[in-house]
Amino acid sequence: MHPDRKHIRSCAWLRDGVGFSLVELSIVLVILGLLVGGILSGQSLIRASELRGITAQLQGFMAADKSFRDKYLALAGDMANATQFWGAAHANANVCGRTIGTGTQTCNGDGNGYLDVLGTGRHEPAHYWQHLALAGLIQGTYTGVAATFFTCCFYDTTNSPTGRLPNTLWYPYSSDGLGLGPETPFYYLFGAAQPTSAPAGSALRPEELWNIDTKLDDGMPRTGKVTAWSGTLPNNCVTGAATTDTYILTYTDLACYATFYTR
Repeated sequence: MHPDRKHIRSCAWLRDGVGFSLVELSIVLVILGLLVGGILSGQSLIRASELRGITAQLQGFMAADKSFRDKYLALAGDMANATQFWGAAHANANVCGRTIGTGTQTCNGDGNGYLDVLGTGRHEPAHYWQHLALAGLIQGTYTGVAATFFTCCFYDTTNSPTGRLPNTLWYPYSSDGLGLGPETPFYYLFGAAQPTSAPAGSALRPEELWNIDTKLDDGMPRTGKVTAWSGTLPNNCVTGAATTDTYILTYTDLACYATFYTR
């Protein structure tokens, strides 16, 4: 065969082979695009479900709190006769809050209508979740001991319910700093777990919390029953601390934690 003909046949083979490879590559790219799109869409759906779960959890806690008050005529955690129902983790009230009981054993609160941190002896916010669980009103088993920092800290699920978002926890709060007694405001704090404090780390994007706030309240971060706070500095969650400030909706990373007032 003439050398030129061999060269022509070789070029044709290469041309056809390269053409087929491009078609295959196009198909692979289309499939990869569909897979990536499906993954991103799936992640978005999962996130949306987790965000709806925050509201569902909140409503469940509020219902459990009301049921507890109706049944035991006391605030969970603050209940002065809790050990009569579930036994005492320790006979000495000043030591009880540092003791993890067996079975249903717990500690009494002081019955003043809000959640105190009573030195190293009792930590009523920790016993709040424990009392609700012992009453069968929420799921989970809680120690009633505020981690190893007996006066301040919730950082794992041994003493606080986990949130629907990764690495998040719930914390109950009420204080009588204004001398309001049982009428003191009560709220749940929701945010990312932190090793040495209440769960006040960034857990939500500003738009996500704005969406929750709008559905449950007034859509304003500093007023109403849903309030927003920045979990990190600089503050990328809200524009400021005034009642007229708004969410920073252009910021797309995690920047906020929330407080949900129930009264």
